[in-house]
Amino acid sequence: MNLLVDMGNTRLKWAVADNGQLVTGDALLNEYINQPTLLALWQALTPPEQLVIACVSARDTLELVIATARVLWADIKIIRVNSQTQTFGITNAYAQPEKLGVDRWLVLVAARHFYSLPACVVDCGTAITVDLLDAEGRHTGGFISAGLMLMKKSLAGGTNALPFSNTAYPLAAADFTEAAIHNGTLLAAVGLVEQVIARHDALSVILTGGDAEFIAPHLSITPLVDADLVLRGLAMVAQAG
Repeated sequence: MNLLVDMGNTRLKWAVADNGQLVTGDALLNEYINQPTLLALWQALTPPEQLVIACVSARDTLELVIATARVLWADIKIIRVNSQTQTFGITNAYAQPEKLGVDRWLVLVAARHFYSLPACVVDCGTAITVDLLDAEGRHTGGFISAGLMLMKKSLAGGTNALPFSNTAYPLAAADFTEAAIHNGTLLAAVGLVEQVIARHDALSVILTGGDAEFIAPHLSITPLVDADLVLRGLAMVAQAG
């Protein structure tokens, strides 16, 4: 059994992978990550052979996760995944492959394995990343934008009059500010994905990340939604050892 940990900018997501099965656990917001909480989450697990980590969050949080794993399982093998030039059938478009976020790398690895190519892979998290794979598994580049929450917080933080609200509203021209912000940021995200799709033919479109379910219904095509694509990529790395 392997313990998989996806440490994002907002949340820690985790799962156990055993005999090809992926079982996800309860995600944690980063501000609530501490050793007692992690111990409570993991102490009842069958001791894993490996802890496989993808981390784009703070280094001290990464060190806390590793230290907690060592408390629970002193001899566990720990693998921190980094983006590669070429592996698992993916060729990285970046001249400095390590500069491609590891979460972006892992969703490409998983998309290559589980879905048909060519593909457009959209991770709808704190940032929205859109990455393209051609029919041979070559990453041909991507796009990065602020995610829905970050757009709303930027408007609230950068102005005197615009409020922050995380309430969802029906998508329509709004007659009050909170709804106007919600719908404007949502359409900005939808527009990014639509513009990428419009410039490329015959793509599988795969959405992942926490806001995938909010963005997917508003696209002109019906995308595939896979909330655990990073964890699926981690499971492939863990299986390869």
